[in-house]
Amino acid sequence: MRSWQTLALRLAREPAVLVRVDELQGSGPREVGAWMAVTASDVLNTIGGGQLEFDAIAKARAALASGRVMELRQRFALGPSLGQCCGGVVWLAFEWLDAQSIAGLADRLGDQREWRRIALFGGGHVGRAIVDLLAKLPATVHWIDSREGVFPEPLPDNVRAEQSEPVQGAVPTLAAGSHVLIMSFSHAEDLDILASCLKRQRESQDLPYIGLIGSKSKWATFRHRLEARGFTAAELAHVTCPIGIPNIPGKQPEMVALSVVAQAMQQPEEPR
Repeated sequence: MRSWQTLALRLAREPAVLVRVDELQGSGPREVGAWMAVTASDVLNTIGGGQLEFDAIAKARAALASGRVMELRQRFALGPSLGQCCGGVVWLAFEWLDAQSIAGLADRLGDQREWRRIALFGGGHVGRAIVDLLAKLPATVHWIDSREGVFPEPLPDNVRAEQSEPVQGAVPTLAAGSHVLIMSFSHAEDLDILASCLKRQRESQDLPYIGLIGSKSKWATFRHRLEARGFTAAELAHVTCPIGIPNIPGKQPEMVALSVVAQAMQQPEEPR
């Protein structure tokens, strides 16, 4: 998933044609508002692939070659003529973009308004695998670790990294509505992060999901220690541990990341 920031950087160097799903009747490969930006040599994002996207890219490149968009809106029936069997009808809007279009680009695309907000504590192997996966998904990531030098460079456009010592000091700064994933290098840090998240949840009720990596025995130990800190059974029920969708085999970082991200992305936006 390449965001409006990537597009803005590209527009500073060359023009593009923005292709956006403007209207949809029946079934289609992407939702209204989905977009791609076509330059002379590249395509950013997707409107769903297949012949629909192929034809739209060709139309956009013809516009780039001529220096202007000939037709601002076009109807595409997703039937035999396109070799697609969705059965719906899509209207695509075409728009010329250049360096003068950068201002306000994010608002015009609505690029991150509905994206899942993820707060990830831990820059280890699983944390990196999660970031690699989320870089391609509609999510914004606040990535936190207490150690220096653990974050790779460059970071994906939708990831902001923060070195915080103590690491739980970052909890009050998390965006409201963040889905929290806790997997630091230290069980002691995990416990402090979790306690801070539960304290914030007690006060603000604005963290819809709090997930802790680990086994059932780790959670039993943490639960006992958190009860000693005064957290109630109802508050502890807000914690998911172990995290991840069950029955996905393998403990490789990439397999764990797949399970964890899938679970986090399907959680409701409002706290349980």
